[in-house]
Amino acid sequence: MADPKGFLTTEREGAQSRPVEERVRDWSEVHVPGSLLPIVSEQAGRCMDCGIPFCHSGCPLGNLIPEWNDYAYRDDWSAASERLHATNNFPEFTGRLCPAPCESACVLGISQEPVTIKNVEVSIIDKAWSGGLVTPQPPERLSGKTVAVIGSGPSGLAAAQQLTRAGHTVVVYERADRLGGLLRYGIPEFKMEKRHINRRIEQMRAEGTKFRTGVEIGRDIDAAKLRKRHDAVVIAAGSTTARELPAPGRELNGIHQAMEYLPLSNKVQEGDYVAPPISAEGKHVVVIGGGDTGADCVGTAHRQGAASVTQLEIMPKPGEERAPHQPWPTFPMLYKVTSAHEEGGERVYSVNTTRFEGDEDGNVQWLHLVEVEMVEGKLTQKPGTERRIPAQLVTLAMGFTGIDRENGLVEQFGLDLDERGNVARDAEFATNVPGVYVAGDAGRGQSLIVWAIAEGRSAAKGVDRHLAGGASALPAPIRPTDRALTV
Repeated sequence: MADPKGFLTTEREGAQSRPVEERVRDWSEVHVPGSLLPIVSEQAGRCMDCGIPFCHSGCPLGNLIPEWNDYAYRDDWSAASERLHATNNFPEFTGRLCPAPCESACVLGISQEPVTIKNVEVSIIDKAWSGGLVTPQPPERLSGKTVAVIGSGPSGLAAAQQLTRAGHTVVVYERADRLGGLLRYGIPEFKMEKRHINRRIEQMRAEGTKFRTGVEIGRDIDAAKLRKRHDAVVIAAGSTTARELPAPGRELNGIHQAMEYLPLSNKVQEGDYVAPPISAEGKHVVVIGGGDTGADCVGTAHRQGAASVTQLEIMPKPGEERAPHQPWPTFPMLYKVTSAHEEGGERVYSVNTTRFEGDEDGNVQWLHLVEVEMVEGKLTQKPGTERRIPAQLVTLAMGFTGIDRENGLVEQFGLDLDERGNVARDAEFATNVPGVYVAGDAGRGQSLIVWAIAEGRSAAKGVDRHLAGGASALPAPIRPTDRALTV
């Protein structure tokens, strides 16, 4: 145990955020650089090293949290980095983007504020990078087998790195012009600067992983040709079919899916545009959807100089404390104020969009909505609550419904889908097609980054066993049927 009295003597303290008026004028990460360094050891010392560490179960990766907390408390950053990487290929991604279900499962959280696990995690990996502790780990020998990985998001990258280190020759195919999937073009720069992706890609290149950008499987290369080239295939293409809003006026100009809007600002940061083709500058912006993607749209609109930002959510406002049906150590649905919400705007709950209204040129100008309430298990409109709000740019951030069906990938491989539209797989993450596996959102459905990495690691074991004839030393932190922690 790091500090036997740490949880009694040290209060929870997190990273400092830069002032709102400063950070909305740039795209750098919102936290003050280095603000965690003076406090991280003491914060790690709050960990109680529980006899049954429920934080392990809260994290799909099974991160060895009490172990690296202890090393961080003792300033042994080399050992902390080793323990961190033992279960997680990309802790700099999860330490910035994960909603930290491990903290919801922290035993200390029963009666006090939980340990700042996420902050300790990102501090360890940042120190590891700055100290030269993160180095390539090429395999000692090659297996002579080749694997194609479709998609370079967190799941595809995790599978690729595991399989490369196991000695297989891995080629990652990415349809976008740059690597990273939604990490690259779906996550705004202010949440995670893309230099973190770039240096991981360079590490993976040095280990032997090969990358092909601008190649879409199903269009540029058909499935039969890909299977002929490789001994196994991992489909980690994500769940990219956006949920639609079939409301009158949807065809008006100025209404866009979130993943049409967000990537353009990232492309500005990459130097592809001077200004984004879709901009919130001077406009009344409405974001439909109350989740993390919606918050990303809110923060992006602030930085583009929106006249106003309103975020709509059809469900009621969550509570600030655990509901009775979401007891510890489950991950509760709580009211959350992200950095984007701190920057301004209005959040409106329990409302449904009924139609859009445009001007004579076909541009959206107004959004009509109505309040809703739950009646006998169904959301029902409340009479007399209809109103309209100004809306010159609308982004739809309502989630995703499954893997892309337009590029021919599913049909060309002949993949079976489950009842939710995801690629079906067995206990080894194998599809119905011999030698073809699936990992991440393509098989699980839209989920968290920790689930994506855990799926990539687990699918890699299935592939390795297939190529090795039944044995694999690779870890498999989860099974395809695993879900969030419940009691």
